[in-house]
Amino acid sequence: MLPLLFFLLLLQPLTILSLNQEGLYLHQFKLSLDDPSSSLSTWNNNNPTPCTWSGITCDPTNTTVTKINLSNFNLAGPLQTSTLCRLTNLTTLILTNNLINQTLPLDISTCTSLTHLDLSNNLLIGTLPHTLTHLPNLRYLDLTANNFSGSIPTSFGTFPKLEVLSLVYNLLESSIPPSLANITSLKTLNLSFNPFLPSPIPPEFGNLTNLEVLWLSSCNLVGNIPHSFGKLKKLSVFDLSMNSLEGSIPSSIVEMTSLKQIEFYNNSFSGELPVGMSNLTSLRLIDISMNHIGGEIPDELCRLPLESLNLFENRFTGELPVSIADSPNLYELKVFENLLTGELPEKLGKNGPLIYFDVSNNKFSGRIPVSLCERGALEELLMIHNEFSGEIPGSLGECRTLTRVRLGFNKLSGEVPAGFWGLPHVYLLELVDNLFSGSIGKTIGGAGNLSQLTLTNNNFSGVIPEEIGLLENLQEFSGGNNRFNSSLPESIVNLHQLGILDLHKNNLSGELPKGIQSLKKLNELNLAGNEVGGKIPEEIGSMSVLNFLDLSNNRFWGNVPVSLQNLKLNQMNLSYNMLSGEIPPLMAKDMYRDSFIGNPGLCGDLKGLCDVKGEGKSKNFVWLLRTIFIVAALVLVFGLIWFYFKYMNIKKARSIDKTKWTLMSFHKLGFGEDEVLNCLDEDNVIGSGSSGKVYKVVLRNGEAVAVKKIWGGVRMETESGDVEKNRFQDDAFDAEVETLGKIRHKNIVKLWCCCTTRDCKLLVYEYMPNGSLGDLLHSNKGGLLDWPTRYKIALASAEGLSYLHHDCVPPIVHRDVKSNNILLDEDFSARVADFGVAKAVESNGKGTKSMSVIAGSCGYIAPEYAYTLRVNEKSDTYSFGVVILELVTGRKPIDPEFGEKDLVMWACNTLDQKGVDHVLDSRLDSFYKEEICKVLNIGLMCTSPLPINRPAMRRVVKMLLEVGPESQTKSSQKDGKLSPYYYDDGSDHGSVA
Repeated sequence: MLPLLFFLLLLQPLTILSLNQEGLYLHQFKLSLDDPSSSLSTWNNNNPTPCTWSGITCDPTNTTVTKINLSNFNLAGPLQTSTLCRLTNLTTLILTNNLINQTLPLDISTCTSLTHLDLSNNLLIGTLPHTLTHLPNLRYLDLTANNFSGSIPTSFGTFPKLEVLSLVYNLLESSIPPSLANITSLKTLNLSFNPFLPSPIPPEFGNLTNLEVLWLSSCNLVGNIPHSFGKLKKLSVFDLSMNSLEGSIPSSIVEMTSLKQIEFYNNSFSGELPVGMSNLTSLRLIDISMNHIGGEIPDELCRLPLESLNLFENRFTGELPVSIADSPNLYELKVFENLLTGELPEKLGKNGPLIYFDVSNNKFSGRIPVSLCERGALEELLMIHNEFSGEIPGSLGECRTLTRVRLGFNKLSGEVPAGFWGLPHVYLLELVDNLFSGSIGKTIGGAGNLSQLTLTNNNFSGVIPEEIGLLENLQEFSGGNNRFNSSLPESIVNLHQLGILDLHKNNLSGELPKGIQSLKKLNELNLAGNEVGGKIPEEIGSMSVLNFLDLSNNRFWGNVPVSLQNLKLNQMNLSYNMLSGEIPPLMAKDMYRDSFIGNPGLCGDLKGLCDVKGEGKSKNFVWLLRTIFIVAALVLVFGLIWFYFKYMNIKKARSIDKTKWTLMSFHKLGFGEDEVLNCLDEDNVIGSGSSGKVYKVVLRNGEAVAVKKIWGGVRMETESGDVEKNRFQDDAFDAEVETLGKIRHKNIVKLWCCCTTRDCKLLVYEYMPNGSLGDLLHSNKGGLLDWPTRYKIALASAEGLSYLHHDCVPPIVHRDVKSNNILLDEDFSARVADFGVAKAVESNGKGTKSMSVIAGSCGYIAPEYAYTLRVNEKSDTYSFGVVILELVTGRKPIDPEFGEKDLVMWACNTLDQKGVDHVLDSRLDSFYKEEICKVLNIGLMCTSPLPINRPAMRRVVKMLLEVGPESQTKSSQKDGKLSPYYYDDGSDHGSVA
C-alpha cells in the first residue's frame, strides 16, 4: 500500500504540495465544483496560505480562514460541506447567486463556528435539514430562491441565537409552524412566496418581541391578523400582501409604534382603518390596495410624514384630506378605483417631490392642481375617468420629467399648452373623451420618446403638423372624432414604428401620402368619415401586417387595387366612395358585399353592385363556368363509383376476422363494431401519433365518428424496446377508458365505446370536423380564427378542465393539456381530449403521487413538475396558460425564434422590453384589443412560476367570463391590468409588485 500511496502523491500537481492544510481543504472543495468562468483561478500556491485567494478572508494574523464569499462566481455542482467544515474558524459562508444543486448535506451541522450562512439564489432541492439547528452560533440563515420542498422542520424553533431567517421563494408546503415563535432572538423573518397550505397566521408570533421585519407575502394565509401582534413594538416592516386575509385591520396595529412600512395589499380586508394611526409617527409607506376597505381616508393618516400612500382599488369615500399636500417627503400617491369625491387639495405637489400620481376611476371634480410638478419630479400623471374640468395648467407644459400622462374621460377643455405637446420623455399621452380644442402644437416634434398619442373624441382642429413625422418611436396615433382638416402630412410616412393610424370622422382632405407603403408595421388604418380622395394606392397591398382597413365615406375613385387580395384583413370597408370597375376576383364574395356598397360604378358578382348590362355579361360568364363545373363533377362522381366497387372487391379479399372483437359501450349506440371495422383502411386515416392512428369512419346513418387504433400486447417481430412502449400504450388505453368512460361534460370529448382483441384496441369518439386547435391555429388557416372564436375556445376548454378538477370525484389531472389535445366541432366549440396520461388526485389533498417519468409536451410542462415529478391541478393550470398565450399571440409554445426560451419566457420578456403590441397576434382585430389584453393577463397568471400564484381552474373560468363579450362592451373604457409580475405598457395603472 505504501508504494501505491507514494505513486498517487506524485500524481498530484506540485502546486498543491506547498499549501497549508486549510489551502488543501479549499482546493479539494474547488475540485468538487464546475467553474466555467474561471472565478477560482487565483486559488493556487502563490502563497502558502489561501488568504489572498478571491473570496477568502482570514483573521488579522492571516493564518486561518474565517470567511468565504463566493457570491456571483457562476459556480455549479453539489455543496460538499465535509471539506469546508474542517475549517475550524470559518464563521461566514456566502455562496449566493450560483448554480449550487442537489440537496443541502446533513453534515453542514459540523460547521459549528458558523454565524452567517447564505446559500440564496441557487438550485438546492430536497427538504430543509433539521440538523441546521445544531449550529450553536448561527445568527443569519438565508436560503431564499432555491427549490426546497416539504415542510419547515419543527426543530427550527430551537435555534438558540438566530436573528435572521429567510426562506423566500421556495416550494415549502404544509403550514407555517408556530414553533418558530420560540426563536425569541429573531429580528427578521422572511417566509414569502411559498405554496403553504391555507392556514392562519400563528398568533404565537406575537411573542417575537425582538422582531423588526416580518415578511409573509403570498403564503396562502387566511383568517384575521392576530391581536397579539400589538406586542411587536420593534417591528418596522410588516408585509402580509397577496394572501386571503379578511376582517378589519385590528386596532392593535396602532400600538406597533416602530412601524415604517405596512404592506397589506391584495387581500380581502374590510371595514375602516383603525383610529389612532397618528401614533405611527415613523410610518413612511402604507400599501393597503386591492382590498374592501371603506370609509373616509383619515386625516390623521395623511398628517404622517408619508413617502408612499397606496389605497387604490378599495371603497374609500369622501374627499382626499387637504393635509396630504403638507407631507414633505410624499413621492407616491395612488388612490385610483375608489369612490372619492370633491376637489384635489390645491397645494398638492408643492411640498413633496411627487413622482407617481394616480387618482383615476373616482368622482373627483374641479381643476388640476397647478403645483403638481412644482418640485420638478413628476413622472406619472394618471387622472382618467373622473369629472375634472378647466384647462391643463401651463406649469405642466414645463414638467420635463413626465413620462406617462392619462387625462382621458373627463370634462377638461381649452387648448393644450404648447410645451405640453413637446415633453421629451413622455411615451404615453392620452387626452381622449374631453372637450379640448385648438390644434396640435408644432412643438410635438420635441416629444422624441412618444409612442402612443390618443386624442379621440375632442374638438381638436387645424392641420396635423409636419413635425409629427419626427416621432420615430410613435406606435399609435388615434385622433378620431375631432375636426382636423387639410391633408395628412407627407412626413407621416417616416413613422416606421407606427402600428395604428386612426383619424376617422374628421375633415381631412387631399390624398393619401406618397410612400405610405413604407409604414411596414401598420396594423390598423382608419380614415373613415373624411373627405380624402384620389386613387387607393396599389402599394397598400404590400403592407403585410395590415389587418384593419377602413376608408369608407370618403372620396376615393378609380379601381379597387388587386393587390388588396394579398392582405390578411380581418376587417375592410371601402363603402360610400366613388370607386368603379371590377372588384378583385378573390374579394367578390358575399362576406365583403357591405365593404363595397355605396360605390355606384363598382361591379362584381355581388348582388346590388352591378348595372344591368354588366350584370347580364356577368351572368353569361357565370353560367359558362357552372356548366363546366357540372360536367367535371359528373365525371368525378362516375370515377368515384367505379373506384368504390373496385376497392370493395379488394377489401373483401383481405377482410379481418370480426368474431374475436369485444365491444364495451359507454353510451347508447346506433352502430355495431362491424361498421367501424370495415372502414379501418389507410384512405380514412386523418391523424397519427405515438400510440397509434386515428381514422374517420362514416356510419350508415351518415354520421361520422373518430376511431383511435392502439396496438397492444407484445409483438415478437418488433424491434428492441417495444415491450416497454406497448406497456405504456396499454396504460394509455386503460387511462383513457377509465377516465372518459365515466365523464359526461359538454367540453370533454365523448367516448362512444371501445373495441378490443388480443393485439389491437380501438377507441371510438365523437368526430370533431375542425380538428385540433393546434393544427388549425398554427397553420395558414390560423387567420380564420377571429378573436370571438378564440375566446369561445378558451372558455370552453377552461370549463372542461374545471369540471375535471372540481366536479369529478376524485379530481382528475389531465397532465397533457396542449392545443393539439383541444378538439373543435363544426361550430368551433372546444372539447378536451386525449386522457392517456390522466391521473386521479389522491384524497389526502397533496396531489397525485410523484411520477417516475415526466408526462406532457415540451413547452407546456410546469417548471415545478420538471424537477419534482409531483403533479397536481396547478400543473394543468400552467399548461392551459400556455394554450391561452398561443391563442393570444398566435405562436407555438416552442419556436426557433425564441432561442432557448419557450413561449412563456418570450411573452414576458417581450412585454417588458417592447410592450403588448409586439406580443398580440397581428391577425387579430384591434377592435378587441382591450379584451385580448385581459385574457393575456389571465394566461400570465396561469403560467406563474410559483404554483401558489396560479388560480384554480374554477377561478380561471370566472375570470374569463368576466372579460368576455357578454359581461363587457367595447364602449367600456375601464383599465385592464396585466399581471404585476411582468410589465406595464401604459394601458394600466402600474405594477403593485
